[in-house]
Amino acid sequence: MYISEQLLNPDERRLRLSTQLGVQHVVLDNRGTELVSAQGGVSAWDAQKLADYRRWVEGFGLKLDVFALDVGSILLDSLVDLEGAKRQRAVLADNVRKAADAGLTCLKYNVQMVGITRTALKPGRGGAQNSSFVHAEYRPEDDRKHSYWGVGYPSNQEEGGSASSALCGQKMAREVPPVSEKAGWDAIEFLVEGLIPAADAAGVRMACHPHDPAYPVGGLNGIEHVVGSADGIRKFLALSASQNHGLNFCQGTVAEMFREPAKHMIAVIEEFARTGRIFMVHFRNIRGGYLDFQEVFPDEGDVDMLEAIRAYQRGGYAGPLCPDHVPVSAIDEGRERFMSFALGYTRGLLQAAGVWQTQTKQTPSKNP
Repeated sequence: MYISEQLLNPDERRLRLSTQLGVQHVVLDNRGTELVSAQGGVSAWDAQKLADYRRWVEGFGLKLDVFALDVGSILLDSLVDLEGAKRQRAVLADNVRKAADAGLTCLKYNVQMVGITRTALKPGRGGAQNSSFVHAEYRPEDDRKHSYWGVGYPSNQEEGGSASSALCGQKMAREVPPVSEKAGWDAIEFLVEGLIPAADAAGVRMACHPHDPAYPVGGLNGIEHVVGSADGIRKFLALSASQNHGLNFCQGTVAEMFREPAKHMIAVIEEFARTGRIFMVHFRNIRGGYLDFQEVFPDEGDVDMLEAIRAYQRGGYAGPLCPDHVPVSAIDEGRERFMSFALGYTRGLLQAAGVWQTQTKQTPSKNP
């Protein structure tokens, strides 16, 4: 295992900062940019542009481990316009092949139909603010203000009006017709059936992020989050026996599925690590649990993060650990310092657990 950093369309300054923090591997999300997206629907990738971009990133001495695949609104479309969704799916399958041609070996994708639902910010340590989901406080009209929208790791909590949310196929809660449990699985199976054969042919691993957050029994606003429980994740993995069909295992999201995460997470981490189907980890922590939690700094949550590292190790996981969803503060507007803290904390845990291995000497950057 090793630290990695998840970045949204980074510039040269941001990549240089990563290398100065000791990062040697990155997970990149460029959705919403000219490189991989177009207005309306799913866009066709250009393998040469992707290859050139990968080489530019790796010129800083970084390894591009995982790249984001924008599935757009295909899940919702498959329920109302199957033929149109099939055309989008064919483009996505071709993008998987182009990713392989560009030298990319793993793609992550998200099966959210609506934004990542959150309620009000809660006071955190030192005046920081923690994103939260308290079901009892949820109001559909507040989605735009509090939920995560659009691409990657948001820069603030009010992105509902941005064009990026449309590019990612996410809708406001009141804009989406009811999605039953059966419909939710039908849509996900439709996508998996199109992506995984292409991934097998190309030798590309597909890392799916579970539904965030777990919704109450019966759903929220008529929408079911079917991959919002440990059983849901098990069922998702069972959709295909391919070893290229796996998870962007968001530790915080999975912790949100339990009323008492501290009692369950270590065993659950080891279970899924043993499948060999975790391709990347969002290494984050929460305080609270099912239907009532806050996203906090990794050292102050309910899950023992050192024991989590040991569980991944016992399960045989050897991939990237990416900090994710740290608190918000006006003092650290871009959250670079907060993410730097999380990176250093994660590296310290790896060293304490004895699983940190000295990596090969880094090639000097071509972009000093």
